[in-house]
Formats: sequence, C-alpha cells, structure tokens
Amino acid sequence: MAILDIQIINSSLKDIQGALSATIEEGSWISTSYLVAEIIIIPLAAWLTMIMSPRRFAVCVSVIFVFASLLCSMAWNLESMIVFRVLQGLAGGALIPFAFSLILTKLPLEVRPKGMALFAVTATFAPAIGPTIGGWLTENFGWEFIFYINIVPGILMTAGLLYGLDKSPPRWELLKKGDYAGIATMALGLGCLQVFLEEGHRMDWLESPLMVTLGVIAFVSLVTFVILQLSRDNHLVNLRLLKERNFLLGSLGNIGLGVGLFGTVFVLPVYLAQIQHYNALQIGQVFMWLGLPQLLLIPLVPILMKYIDARWICAAGFLLFSSASYFSGFLSLDFAGDQFIAVQLLRAFGQPMILVPMSILATAMIPPSQAGSASSLYNIIRNLGGAIGIAVLATMLDSRAKYYFDYLREHITPANPALEERLTLLTEQLGNPESALRLLNQQVHQQAQIMAYNDAFHLIGLMLAISMVCILLTRPLPKAPLKAQ
Repeated sequence: MAILDIQIINSSLKDIQGALSATIEEGSWISTSYLVAEIIIIPLAAWLTMIMSPRRFAVCVSVIFVFASLLCSMAWNLESMIVFRVLQGLAGGALIPFAFSLILTKLPLEVRPKGMALFAVTATFAPAIGPTIGGWLTENFGWEFIFYINIVPGILMTAGLLYGLDKSPPRWELLKKGDYAGIATMALGLGCLQVFLEEGHRMDWLESPLMVTLGVIAFVSLVTFVILQLSRDNHLVNLRLLKERNFLLGSLGNIGLGVGLFGTVFVLPVYLAQIQHYNALQIGQVFMWLGLPQLLLIPLVPILMKYIDARWICAAGFLLFSSASYFSGFLSLDFAGDQFIAVQLLRAFGQPMILVPMSILATAMIPPSQAGSASSLYNIIRNLGGAIGIAVLATMLDSRAKYYFDYLREHITPANPALEERLTLLTEQLGNPESALRLLNQQVHQQAQIMAYNDAFHLIGLMLAISMVCILLTRPLPKAPLKAQ
C-alpha cells in the first residue's frame, strides 16, 4: 500500500487539482509532500522500532496510514491535502524499511530468498498496477476512491500484525540516548534534497533563489550528518556498513535500479500521454503487461538461487531490464502501446531476477544487529536513485527536445526540395500556406520530443548496465548461514 500510494496518485492528479482548485505547479506538492515525508522517516524507522517495540510500532504506523488515507479522501483544499499526505507519507515510509528489516531479523539466510521474493512483489507489482488502478477508479468512481482502497487492506494488515508479532516491552529510556543532532541534520538534509529534486525542474534549477537555498541547506546538512554518524557510537544510521564490499556494491547497484524503476514509470506514461494521447486507463493497460507476469515469476527466483549463483541471476536480470530500456529508445509515431508489449515483458522477466538476489547479496554479510541500519540505508539509496533519476530525466527531456528542434530546423530551408514537397502537400490538405506552416512546426516539435524520449530511455539502459557491473564485482554468497551477532 505504501509503494502503491506513490504511483496511484499520478494518474489522478489532474482530477484532484481540479477538485481542490489548485494549479499544476501547486498540485505537484500533493506528490512531493508524500515523498519528502517518506524519505525522512525511513532512517528513523529502526530507532523508533527499538523504542516502541516492533509490534507496537508496526500497529501504530498501520493505523496512522489508514487514518491518513481516509483524511486525504476528505481534503477540502490544497493545504489540507498536503498535510494529510505528509501524515500518510510518514506512516507509509516507515512500513517499507520495517518490512525489509523483519526479513533480515526473522528469517535465516537459507530461507531469506523466499522472504525477499515476497517483498519484491510489493516493490515491482505496486508501481506497475498503480496507474491502472488509479485511472480506473478515478474514471468510474471519483478520485476519492484511490484513498478508500487502503482502508480494508489496512485493517486486515493491522489485525495480522497484532496476531503475528510477539509482544515485547517498549524501551523508552532510549529516548534519552537519541542522536538528536543526527535526526535534525538528516531530516533537514533529506527533506530539502527531495524538494530540490522534485521541484527543481519546474523552477529552473539554480536560476531559482529558492532552489539554490534548498541545495545549499541539503548539502551542508547531509555533510554534517555524515560527519556526526562517523564520529559517534550512538549513531542514528551505521554508515560504516558501507565498508562491507557486498553492501557497498549492492547499494551502488540499487541506485541504478532506482533510476530504472522510477525513471521508467515517469518517462513511459508521459510519452504515451504527450505523443500518443493515451488516457490514464490506456496507460495503465500498457503497464499491466509489466505487472502481472511478475506475480508468476518472482516465486521461481528463490528456487533458481538454489542451483545458480545469485550474482549471475541478478546480472542476467539487469541485462534484460537494460535491454528493454535500450530497445524502448527507438520510438516513432507508430511506436505506441502494442509495440511496448514485448518491451514490458522483457522488463517483467528482468526485474524479479534483480530484486531478490541483489537484496540477498547486499545484506548476507550484515549481522542481524545491524538490520535496521542496513534496511534504512538500502531503501534510502534506492529512493534517492529514483528521485535523482527522475530529476535528470525531466530536465533531459526538455533540454534535448530544444536541441533536436534546433537541429531539425537547420534542415528546413527553402533550398530543401523535401520541404517544398511537404508544404505543397500540407497546403493542399489544409487549404492555405499559414495552416500548413503551423502544422509543419508542430510536427517538427513532436519529432524533436520523440528523439528526446529516445535519449531518456537510453540513459536508463546505461544506468542499469552500470549496476550490472557492480553486481558482478560482489563476493559470492556464503555456503553456510552466518551466526547472529
């Protein structure tokens, strides 16, 4: 539900903006506020779990998530929606590392691939079905229903956590030993960085005084946070885990995976809407070809890992995912939903082969006592990779479209016989030369945009290929389970 709520809102953003009388720029904060709250809470989840006890923490954030979802559906203006989305992001963001750390602490290494496979279902299936569910619910019932769908599963989840997790006493004394300087610098740094990445493209990056201020605050705060974490024992997040070779390489691979997962979910819907004029439901149908096959494939990955080195499985997955992104970079006006089916199936085969083995490779050498820090770092790095990837891709689409438009315009000269032939044809169809020129200008702009989308998909493919190299450099998994420390 936490991952689903990141994507499901995108397909209904226009309807929500209209209902709340918000502009496009203002409406972007509906998504940004959730992401900022989510990335701030992820590093705090392990510390809060120790203080409250796993059972109490999980149940509290589950109840808050359901309550915040209900409040979002009742929002009466933009400000109230942003407040409720922050509350929802805080609860949803806490659930993601908590689930990941439970796998590391509750399951022995030989059974852990099955747990990671179940976790991978959420990480890949939710973004894939998000646009579909969001578009269908909004079109048939109204945007409020994209929040209502959290209520019943949320109640069932809370009941399951109450039943399945053991009772343990809280440790309120840890509040006195909290790394509050680390919490403050982390929250300020990650919050400003997330806003900088989400809103920078709309505000022209360093041309905006606000973006410059946010960038400076984020840099200073995060550098201070790193210094604090490396210079004290009661650290919020154990950054020294990055000295472990597999965890470092797995985390670097996770950056490319973040670019691939979040970047594709950003670029593909925009292309289908802008160039092919697809509505939200049609875009969702394209993504279904990615989501449904993974439900069948992910359970097979733990079985494969018994017979094949996890590094080779993961590298093969990155190769398939990278190839799918590369082949997506040969777009034309005739390349639409049907043509993306083969590409989406290629991605559907690749993603499950990445998520489960890479998580195991990265965390196999980490002792259970450090599961909280490992989970926080691993999930933050993937989210930041996605945020940075989307920011770069959004800027790239604009800048490359302008570049290609100027490039194509250089060839549109009176001396070009192809131009004269095209204008004559368009004039005959439209009845006057002015309309023909306007249509030609639109076609050149459209072609420049398509060429920019090609570059964006190729960049995603390159990042995934680099991640594949990182995984090939990791050590093989130990033959026997590591002892708890």
